[in-house]
Amino acid sequence: MKLNTHLCEILNIVHPIIQAGMAGGPTTVDLVANVSNAGALGTLGAAYMKPEEIRGAIRKINERTTKPFAVNLFCTNGNDQYDGVEESQKVLNDIRDKLGMETSERHVVTNNFFEEQFEILIEEKVHVISTAFGVLPKDKMAIAKQHNIIITTMVTTVQEALIAEENGADIIIAQGSDAGGHRGTFEIEKNTNGATVGTFSLVPQVVDAVSVPVVAAGGIMDSRGLVAALALGAQGVQMGTAFLTTTESGAHPVYKQALLNSTEESTVITKVFSGRPARGIHNTFIQSYFDANISPADFPTQNTMTTDIRRHAAKQNNPEYMSLWAGQATRLLSNEVPARKLVLDLVAGAKQLLSTK
Repeated sequence: MKLNTHLCEILNIVHPIIQAGMAGGPTTVDLVANVSNAGALGTLGAAYMKPEEIRGAIRKINERTTKPFAVNLFCTNGNDQYDGVEESQKVLNDIRDKLGMETSERHVVTNNFFEEQFEILIEEKVHVISTAFGVLPKDKMAIAKQHNIIITTMVTTVQEALIAEENGADIIIAQGSDAGGHRGTFEIEKNTNGATVGTFSLVPQVVDAVSVPVVAAGGIMDSRGLVAALALGAQGVQMGTAFLTTTESGAHPVYKQALLNSTEESTVITKVFSGRPARGIHNTFIQSYFDANISPADFPTQNTMTTDIRRHAAKQNNPEYMSLWAGQATRLLSNEVPARKLVLDLVAGAKQLLSTK
């Protein structure tokens, strides 16, 4: 096995490591730039950003690095979903009362900026577009290919991998259920958590099923995980949780501390924050829905409805009502390590493991 895989050639990077595009603030300009400058692939989590915010971030990253980086978007059907709003709002208003907030009865409106977001990525000539929740629409895929943009697509099953390859994905990110944050499952039936196949069960099956490079994601935190992924046929790894506690991470300080205090038993897969299944640390917010026996509203409406609570909790330094996305290997986290050092330590450790004794 070698660390300089075909993935590195395709992405024009030195090390087969991709920093996951975590939407909502953790992937700061400095984090993305420093990961790319270290020879890995940094990723801007842009799914919740307004188009001009994305443009500004891309330009700032370009000021800090000449290396390739990716921008991540959510690919859904684009239709607003408003099922379950009234019932869900009851739970949320109880939470608002506990936090001393005003209750909300307002009509929920969710903005969909996908068309404009994609246009920005084309105009700014990004190196890589990564997608979650599905593949780029055919017309967008054709445009991206015309501009020689590399497309990575996150999948959670072999069937999704085959769909992604058929639709033009250059790289498949095989996301196991160990992963923190949103499950990349394409289609979510109501009240399900999507596919929950573990990383090291999923990866070799996806590798055998597709002809494009496969990247392992989910629960990979150190050099051992990188080497194990390569042994299973992956050409690299994508890591999210490991970068949340780096110096450049935009994660809230109490979020970082909650990660460091957590164990392999701390997380659950839940839909209560956004309406789509995601793995995070169990807290009072999640328990409130369980106790009420009420399902959240659909994505992306639920995400819009919970935004005020999550922001208020962050201002109060209260992790019990924040979305604390995390994978299942948090005992292996390092605290306040620069992103560059994390990348280089991963590579150095992997080289040592691969060297002949």
